[in-house]
Amino acid sequence: MAEKKVTIRKMFDDISGRYDLLNHLLSLGIDRSWRKRMVKILGEKNPKKILDVATGTADVAIAMASLKPLRISGIDFSEKMLAQGREKITRLGLENLITLKQGDAEKIPFSDSSFDAVTVAFGVRNFENLEQGLREMRRILRPGGTMMILKFSHPGSFP
Repeated sequence: MAEKKVTIRKMFDDISGRYDLLNHLLSLGIDRSWRKRMVKILGEKNPKKILDVATGTADVAIAMASLKPLRISGIDFSEKMLAQGREKITRLGLENLITLKQGDAEKIPFSDSSFDAVTVAFGVRNFENLEQGLREMRRILRPGGTMMILKFSHPGSFP
């Protein structure tokens, strides 16, 4: 396994219990409104099968449940982040809708054209090979499907 992947996995395993809080603090809460907007936009497409890549603690997957799809899958590199997500999913009674599994965004463990929508929120920055990760997301997306990527950027100036 490449060095960046090992480092990223360890970092997320180490912060898994505090990840949601850190994400909300570091984004000044904007992450929540962006996820809501992502759900609203994707809702217009009426996806039935959704994959959330770099799902972490499953916040996006859980938010997508409001769209009433048939299935939501999430993959993430960090098993400890997934454990946090599974706890939330169980607590919300969504375990029959959302399935999480450990997986690499650069080698997505699903067949070609398996999903109507693919999402990734704040995860592409951790791909070792961005182009390969994007190719994989496109591979598992059905023709005419929707890919949505949320990403933090560096503002030109502070508000």
